Amino acid sequence: MKRDGHPIEIGRRRFLGGLAVGGAAIAGACGRGRPRLNVYNWSDYVAPHTVSNFERESGVEVRYGTYESDQEMLAKVMGGNSGWDVVFPSAEYIAPMRDLELLATLDHTRLPNLTALETSFRNPPWDPELRWNVPYMHGSTGIVYQNAVSPRPTSWANLWDPRLGGKLTMLDDAPEVIGACLKRRGRSINSSDPSELRDAQADAVAQKPLVRAYLNAEVRDQLVAGDVSVAQAWAVTAAQAIAAAPDKLAFAFPTEGFPRFCDNVAILRESGRSDLAHQFINYLLRPDVAAAIVVTTHTATANGEALKLLPPEIRDNPVLFPSAEILSRGEWFVAQSSTSQRLRDRLWTEIKGS
Repeated sequence: MKRDGHPIEIGRRRFLGGLAVGGAAIAGACGRGRPRLNVYNWSDYVAPHTVSNFERESGVEVRYGTYESDQEMLAKVMGGNSGWDVVFPSAEYIAPMRDLELLATLDHTRLPNLTALETSFRNPPWDPELRWNVPYMHGSTGIVYQNAVSPRPTSWANLWDPRLGGKLTMLDDAPEVIGACLKRRGRSINSSDPSELRDAQADAVAQKPLVRAYLNAEVRDQLVAGDVSVAQAWAVTAAQAIAAAPDKLAFAFPTEGFPRFCDNVAILRESGRSDLAHQFINYLLRPDVAAAIVVTTHTATANGEALKLLPPEIRDNPVLFPSAEILSRGEWFVAQSSTSQRLRDRLWTEIKGS
C-alpha cells in the first residue's frame, strides 16, 4: 500500500545504516492465561474488526502494531529479539531478509487457504515456491491527471512537458522517480548500470523546474481540489482521488511500462509461536476476511477468491485491478546491490538538493 522507496542491499551493517526507528501503535492487551501473537503490519491494512474477530474465533490475544515503512519494520527486527512474530515485508525485501536469516520457512500443510490466492501470486518471482512469504496486497504506479489536461498524459515522457510547470508532482520516493526516468529511456526500473542511473538523474534534474513538489499519498487532496494537474502516483492513491472526484480525474498506466509492488505476510525466524502465526496467516487468506479488508482499505488483494466477494464498484475498478494485458507491462522492484544502492542514494540526494 505504501512505498518507502528504499530497496535494501544485503549486508547487516548497511541494512541498519540510516534506518529511522519508529514507534509502533500497539492495540490489544495481553490476556492472562491466553496465548498471544505479536503482529506488526503497515497502518490501515486491515478492516476494523479483522484482528478482534480472529481473537474471538481463536482465543488468541493479538498484540498489533503498525509501521509506515519497511525501514521502520526492519529497524525493529534486525536484532533478532524484537518480540514480533508476523510482519509484512514488501517483495524486494523478502530475499535480503531471507539471506540474513530473519525469516522462518512456511509450512503449507498449515495454510490450506493458500489455494485462495490468485494464480499469478502462487509462484511470484521473489519467492516462487512461497517458502518465506504469502502475497497480501499489491499495486502499481502510474499517472493521475485532471481530465481537462490536453493532451492527456499517457507516458512517462509526457511528464517533461513545459506546460505542466508548477502543476506537476512526483513521488517523494527514490526508486519511483528514478524508475520513471529509466522507463522513459526504455530501461529497467531496477537498472544498476551507473551510466543509465546518471542519465536518469540528469532527466530528473531537468524535470525539477516543472515539479511543484515531491509528494506521496498527500497529493490526493490536492488533486481533488484541482491544485495539481498531473501526478506520479500509486494506484491506491489515484483510486481514492478519483472516487472523490470521478468527473475530474483519470489514471494512466504509462505506455513505457511501470513499477509494481507487493506487500507480503511472513513469519520471523525469532518467533516462538509458529503455530499461532500460521493460524493467523491462514485466517487472513480466508476469502471473506480478505474481501472485508479490501472493502475497508480500497487496496488490491492478491486473494483471487476474495475478488469474487467484492462489490462490483471495487472488483471492476480498472485502477486497482487492471487487465492482464496492462499488468504485463509492469515490472517488480528488486533489491539492489550495495554498490548500486549507494550510487542511487547519492543521486537521489543530489536530485533533491539541485
